[in-house]
Formats: sequence, structure tokens, C-alpha cells
Amino acid sequence: MGTHAYDIISHYMPNFPRRRAGRIVTDTTEFMSIDYGDVIQIGGKHYLVTKNLSERRFGLEDPKYWVKRCKELETGKHQIIKLEFYENFDITIGNIRSSCHRSPRKESRILDLIHGDMRFMQGRTVLDEKENHVRILDIIYGTELDIALDHIQGSHEEYFHTLFPDYFAKYIGAVKAIEYLHRNHEQHGDIRRDHLLIESGTENWRWIDFDYAFGLRSNPYALDLFGLGSILLLLVGQREITQQQFAEQKNAESITPDDMALAMPFRLANIQKRYPYIPDSLNNICMHFSAQNTVFYSSVREFVSALLTCFNELPVFTSARGRYPEV
Repeated sequence: MGTHAYDIISHYMPNFPRRRAGRIVTDTTEFMSIDYGDVIQIGGKHYLVTKNLSERRFGLEDPKYWVKRCKELETGKHQIIKLEFYENFDITIGNIRSSCHRSPRKESRILDLIHGDMRFMQGRTVLDEKENHVRILDIIYGTELDIALDHIQGSHEEYFHTLFPDYFAKYIGAVKAIEYLHRNHEQHGDIRRDHLLIESGTENWRWIDFDYAFGLRSNPYALDLFGLGSILLLLVGQREITQQQFAEQKNAESITPDDMALAMPFRLANIQKRYPYIPDSLNNICMHFSAQNTVFYSSVREFVSALLTCFNELPVFTSARGRYPEV
């Protein structure tokens, strides 16, 4: 096998066009320069870069040039490779202010911690020749939670009484997964609707992307809690419910700033005002994430306890309880 990228690629992919072959990369520091046709040589394997990945932000595609989709040439397996990238920013939720930063080493620790736990993405970390932490991740084939919810047909009332009980049980399982991280003194760091995937075939709910960390001394897990709360509001409402959506409703004037979510003031937390059949106990949990609330859950463990109590006491969840005895 030769030392040029094409020589390596053609050994495994004889029909790959020579003009598209790039270079062999052993130092991934300059990730912006690594592109289609390059071969990342690391950990005794060769990974052909096929594209840069992106994620959705406010309806737009946001390129992530440090995240590459690759094909492991030795096996033909498609994988995701995350290269070292650092950024810092500040975040404010209500009166909570925190600095946040991206930490590849933190994600590497979590990948070791959750190895074999299919509630999370799976992967391993390999160091390149400059000791950059390169994370090699298995691809999860599935659908982001908000997209799955958006594809559900029918009224919200139909959704709430048929599909929601199963979704709520799966959500509790996902929250327990975050509790596991916290018990091991790790934050997820970037809990969002598009970081919780419903895997095709298994229907498992799986968390991805663990490289953000934030520095809150009083409660280092508070932002994870607010992220879980935002997903709960989405799940109960089936989609994001905004104050603007009430403009044509008769009870629009009854919506106040206190009914909105603390983390996202444009999103309704008092979902019972839109859908009166939402049980009080479930709506009360949602209201813990509203601007009105002054007493927040102190931990994910406390949040899980409230969710379990609601799930086990409400008649709407009767059928789901038989399918999810662990809940």
C-alpha cells in the first residue's frame, strides 16, 4: 500500500476517482482544511472523509466543520469523527448566569463512562500524532424528537390520549439516563430537542453530543435541568406553543408573562391554558419551568421522582404502565 491517499483509498475502493482523492491526515489540528477525499489515519485505521456535518439552528443548517462523516476503509463502516474544537460563551436563564465551554476531553470521559449503555451514543477516543482527542462515533440512524412529534397526524387531544403515554414513559427513561450522568459527576451540557434521537428499529431514545460544559458552582447541573424541562414542554404540547398562536383564540387575554417558560419566554409553560384536559399534576410539573415559579427542582433525581409520581397516579398512563414496568 502506498503513502498517498489515493493509494490507500484505491486498495479498498478501486473505483474511487483519483481526482477526488485528497491527502493523508495524521494531525487533525487544522480541521477546517480537512475535506472530502482526505484520509484521516489514526489508531491504526484509515477514515475517508465524505462530508462535513451540520445541525439545525433556528431553521437553518449550521455547518460543523470539526465534525466529519467518514468511511472506515478497513471495514466499510460509516462513522462520525469529531475533532478538537474549543469555544467559550455565556448563557443567561432568568437570574442564572453561567459561562459555557466546549470540552473534547469531557466528552471522551463520558464516552468511557457510558460504554455499552444504549441510552447514549457510542464511540471511543483516539489521540492523533499531536495528542488531539479525536472521537470516533457510531452513527445512530433515527429521527430527532421534535421532527418525530411534528410528523404525528391528528389533533393534540388524540395524540395526548394515545401516543403521549408511551412517549412520556420513554422520556422518563431518558431523564433517568441524565440522572446517571449526574450521579457520576458529569453534565450532559447541551440538552436540546435535536440531541435526543429516536432510533429506527429499536425505538430507543438516545442522547448525543456531550462536549459542552458549564460552570455553575451553586448547582452545576441546573442547565441540564432546564434543558430537560424544555423538552418536557415540547412533549406535552406536541410542538412549541407560542403566545402568538393564541392571537385568534378567545382566551388569548388570559395568557400572561408568568405562563411562559423561564428559559424561553416566547414558549408557553402553562400548557393547560391551551389544552384544558392536561391533568393538574402534569401541568404543575411543566409550571416548574415557568417564569412564575420561584422554587425549582434541586436535582434531576427530584425531577425524576415527580415524573414517576405523575406517571403512576394518573389514569391517562394506565395502558403505558403495563408496557413499561420499570417506570
